[in-house]
Amino acid sequence: MPSSQDIDRPEAAVDIARQYLRRERPLSALVVVLFTSVFLGTFLATSLLPALVVGAVLVVGARAPLIRSCGTVRLRTDDDVEPVAASFTGPTPPGLVFQWGTADEIAIRDSTVTYRIWYLFGLRSIEMTVQTQTTTARNGAHRVELYVTANGQQWSTYTATIHQQGDQTIVEYEYAANQRFGLRRVPQRIIAKRYRNEALRKQGYTVVERDDHYGI
Repeated sequence: MPSSQDIDRPEAAVDIARQYLRRERPLSALVVVLFTSVFLGTFLATSLLPALVVGAVLVVGARAPLIRSCGTVRLRTDDDVEPVAASFTGPTPPGLVFQWGTADEIAIRDSTVTYRIWYLFGLRSIEMTVQTQTTTARNGAHRVELYVTANGQQWSTYTATIHQQGDQTIVEYEYAANQRFGLRRVPQRIIAKRYRNEALRKQGYTVVERDDHYGI
């Protein structure tokens, strides 16, 4: 089974992913500090019971699965169709750069790739797996489906169509979250939005169009 050391991760994209991680974790920690401050402030200003009520509301709001994300992205690149399709089916799919770019361990078994990311000083980890299915049309276009799970639960689905257009390759992919997320995940989304197009550019892709949706 190939390990992290056997997998070639584009270094420029990894640098962007690490920049994302360096900014996302402190911001997520700041949200926890803010919620804690609100709880303590309520306790000092009133009494324990109102503080417990406020704390319960904050916890539910932070963790309750309220928001679902989905969207479409259109990319173009000078690379040929075949290597582009191979990148989407390989261990480092371009759209999952924040997963493989920050992973502490990567393992491959058949058509499944597993990323393990440690946090809280190594006390906790998240294990993400990606399974791929590929079909090729008669005109040479490729359709790649990526099924992503996090700690054994469905996380999101990506469907990419890759085809030639003139002397460039066009990638059109849509993604849909299989799970809703709470307000505590909003900082991750904010920071990721800042870095995702740059991470794709470092892999040789230009973002032609992006349409993101968030709903209840």
